[in-house]
Amino acid sequence: MFANFPKIRPALPKEIKAIYSAHYKSNWQGLTTASSLSQRMESWMHRQAANDLTAPKDSKKVTLEIGAGTLNHLQYESMVETYDIAEPFADLYKNSVNLPRIRNIYSNIFQVPVDARYDRIVSIAALEHICDLPNVIAKSGLLLAKNGAFRASIPNEGAALWKLGWKLTTGLEFKLKYGLDYGLLMKHEHVNTAKEIEEVLKYFFKKIKCKVFGLTKSISLYRYYECGSPRLERCNKFFPTSVSEEEFHN
Repeated sequence: MFANFPKIRPALPKEIKAIYSAHYKSNWQGLTTASSLSQRMESWMHRQAANDLTAPKDSKKVTLEIGAGTLNHLQYESMVETYDIAEPFADLYKNSVNLPRIRNIYSNIFQVPVDARYDRIVSIAALEHICDLPNVIAKSGLLLAKNGAFRASIPNEGAALWKLGWKLTTGLEFKLKYGLDYGLLMKHEHVNTAKEIEEVLKYFFKKIKCKVFGLTKSISLYRYYECGSPRLERCNKFFPTSVSEEEFHN
């Protein structure tokens, strides 16, 4: 099932490449009308990933965020005391007021020590961007502590409603501002569909719960996945020296 991985990211046309960095950062910060609207909608994804933080004891849950971006998810994780991130673009978070809350910063999940353990690994609108997704999910499974959970929210990439949503908001704004096709940028950014992401999660985890922001998986804007009980034998095929069944369950 992993024949298509790692994905090859389509190259950007030179016209989009020239304005890519500025657009990317303004989009993350919600500086335009469309991106500000998108961020308000995306708050659903953040709330789902943090909805297990309901009691004072939850502040002790050691957490890793994959693709932390500007650290905008930290406002939903206010009680968590120990928080690590894996984020390749330092420019996104370097000026964040939340930076002092971060314990360890890794440019990617493969830099996390093999003996590290997390009660929670969270990811907000990041899995659709990752070319080597099976490796990342396998590594995540091995980093979970006993009874730990992998909690990921994603846009419903590949579904008609999601495509219509960005075409009428960010896509239209991008066309009016730059005269360029936002669809080409989306193909560059979103290399994985929601269906592909679900297939990878099901391969590496025994327990999967899915919730949608909409009516069904086909008719929705976002999906949220809560995953537990990693299939360690499968995870270990990607990282054979990382963890044993005995170590995980003791």
